Amino acid sequence: MNRRSVFAGLIVLFGFAAAAAAPTITFKFFTENVPTAQQTMVFAVNNSNVGVGSYIDSNGMRHGFMSSGGKLTNIDDPNGMNTYCFAINNLGAVVGYYTTSNFGSQAFLYQAGTFTDIGPAGATGTQALGINDHGAINGNYGDSSGGVHGFLFNGTTYKTIDVPGAVYTLGGAINNAGIMTEVWIDSSGNAESSLTNGTQFKTVNVPGAESSSASAISNGNDVIYSWEDASDNYHAALLHAGQFYNFDEPNGKRTFGYGINDNHVIVGQFNDASGLAEGYAAVY
Repeated sequence: MNRRSVFAGLIVLFGFAAAAAAPTITFKFFTENVPTAQQTMVFAVNNSNVGVGSYIDSNGMRHGFMSSGGKLTNIDDPNGMNTYCFAINNLGAVVGYYTTSNFGSQAFLYQAGTFTDIGPAGATGTQALGINDHGAINGNYGDSSGGVHGFLFNGTTYKTIDVPGAVYTLGGAINNAGIMTEVWIDSSGNAESSLTNGTQFKTVNVPGAESSSASAISNGNDVIYSWEDASDNYHAALLHAGQFYNFDEPNGKRTFGYGINDNHVIVGQFNDASGLAEGYAAVY
């Protein structure tokens, strides 16, 4: 099945399932924190349950990390500081960004122990947010005019992704069929989300949300969101088989959904009673 037909199937699925009775889905939560960290954010998980994210240590320094089977590995790009690891594919390749000496953002690929800077030529800042098993990377970059655009990098060339009608396009995740989530800012300054194959776009927002940010998409086309309500509180949502399921981490004041794998595992962040970030995993 080619990429275009997969995208067409997604559109049909959304339209059909919205009228169907939603099955019951329950979520089982687990707290996932880096030991001794002040704050932990888990951004992605692959099918081997290897998680990546970012944490703030006891000295207030931020690090990227990979966690597998209870073993924690720091992933700190040597060219900068404040490393964020946003996505990991099933081959173990990690993408994210770090802060440069000029306090800009620089996207990177971490693969087989090697860091590589990525981003379109002439970009004023870059972030890599998603990578699939073919090595295709979804992210965003700033231009010299102050604009922000999404990009798709196939390992050789960059394609600019601009959601029609968006003030800024921020990029997102990508699955093995090449379907991407694209978060974008509308004329009111709110976040909206679209699914795209790089050519066609379909806006898919959490119903009733003030802002709706799609963070990840599985190879089964489940999508995980963070969304903001009218009271400026944040929640997570799962789009599964064309139905939205809103959820909150039971111990948290704010819940953010960031990553999802093909085995029905979601990862993200919640804020505790003190307002500090803690990581979680949820199985559905």
